[in-house]
Amino acid sequence: MTSTDRIEKKVVLQAPRARVWRALTNAQEFGTWFRVKFEDDFAVGKTIKGKINIPGYEHVAMELMIERIDAEELFSYRWHPYANDPKVDYTSEPPTLVEFRLAEAGGATTLTVVESGFDRLPAGRRDEAFRMNDGGWTSQLKNIERHVAG
Repeated sequence: MTSTDRIEKKVVLQAPRARVWRALTNAQEFGTWFRVKFEDDFAVGKTIKGKINIPGYEHVAMELMIERIDAEELFSYRWHPYANDPKVDYTSEPPTLVEFRLAEAGGATTLTVVESGFDRLPAGRRDEAFRMNDGGWTSQLKNIERHVAG
C-alpha cells in the first residue's frame, strides 16, 4: 500500500545505539552527515536555523522546530519539506513531522525515519515535496550509515 501522506525508511546501522543517538541529536554531528551548518544546538521547543551545503542547494536555508528528544529512543522535529525556493515564504504552510526512532538490533541499531503530514501541504507542492524527500531520505540514511561507521 502506498501512502501519499508519509514516508518511512528503515536501516540497520552497524553502530551502538548511543553513537547513532549522538549523530542524530548533536546539531554539529547531524549537520555533518545531513550537510547543513546549524546556528545553534538542538533543544525541545527551540527553532534552529541552518544553511544547507549540498552542491546545488547552497542557497537553501533550513529551519527545524525541535519537538521531542526522548533519550536514545525518539528525536523529532517539524519543518517545511523541500522548501528550496528563497523567493517563497513557506511559513503559511503546515510543516511535516520528522521522527527518528532507534531500536536495538543485536549489537547494531535499527533507525526508522518517518516523515508525515504531506497531505496537508498545498496541492501544487505536495507531490514534488513528497518525491524529493522520499529520495532525500534514502540518500540521508546512506549518509548517516557512513558517518556512524567511521
